[in-house]
Amino acid sequence: MRAWQVHALGDAADVLTLGDIERPTPGPDQVRVRVRATGVNFADTLLCRGEYQVKPSPPFVPGLEVCGDVVEVGERVTHVAVGDRVLGGTALPHGGYAQECLLDGASTFIAPEGLDDAGAAALMISYQTGWFALHRRAALQAGEHLLVHAASGGVGSAAVQLGKAAGAHVIGVVGGADKVAIARELGCDVVIDRREQDVVETVTQVTGGHGADVVYDPVGGPSYTASTKCIAFEGRIVVVGFASGRVPEPRLNHALVKNYSILGLHWSLYQQHDPAAVQEAHADLVRLADAGAVRPLVAETFGFDEVPAALARLAGGSSTGRIVVTGT
Repeated sequence: MRAWQVHALGDAADVLTLGDIERPTPGPDQVRVRVRATGVNFADTLLCRGEYQVKPSPPFVPGLEVCGDVVEVGERVTHVAVGDRVLGGTALPHGGYAQECLLDGASTFIAPEGLDDAGAAALMISYQTGWFALHRRAALQAGEHLLVHAASGGVGSAAVQLGKAAGAHVIGVVGGADKVAIARELGCDVVIDRREQDVVETVTQVTGGHGADVVYDPVGGPSYTASTKCIAFEGRIVVVGFASGRVPEPRLNHALVKNYSILGLHWSLYQQHDPAAVQEAHADLVRLADAGAVRPLVAETFGFDEVPAALARLAGGSSTGRIVVTGT
């Protein structure tokens, strides 16, 4: 079968090579699927560089989430069957940039009927990350002010929709006038263009001096710093990632004086420590998707032969919504 492999670590555009490899064989807790669509994640670029939390040894096929058809199930997998259209997280080193891949049985779910292949491929990581960040870590309440950085991006757009579905007042931060309209269409009550407006002053103004009760930060760097200056009393900053490339160094004395919490969110740990919660999150996301309350913002699709270009596009930092590779 055809697959994109990393044979030596480096930038995706430089190290991915297309070739023919053997079809993988599922273990007892795994599922083999024929890939319909693969969601492109920032973590894929980190995988190629050897900078992700999980570090498979080359050669490996990246691609962390897919939508596909089940063609074989491991002996201990009973909740899906051959022929089912599913979405799920891949079992590296047999990732999703291939004609067939392996999924971990515990993170394989029936795909919602209301989402097409591209939407289903983009549902799991971004939306489960947002769900756990907002509900499990930050305990977001209806009526609270939610500040979402990179609100028009793939991760941020999911948090915006989930925040609105929870009844929060959502303030989105974007970088550029072209992204303002997208953030408004996603449901933001207020959109801040950080290139034209001061984030701290604007958040303080639109919340009547109250500040943000919850901050969803997949950016780090200056975004985190700004958040600490407009966080509410007993506010919660959820650290989701560092797309800016700068890992902030929290001032704990500042957190003490202003009485706010700094919360980390590593979604995949829930698969190890609380798999029942992952099932609960997926069930709620399916409910929201079927009700039209959440819908992945698939902004661009690339063909299978364009995988390096898709990853380069994401790494460039100018994309909006999700990028998905379709077809094999």
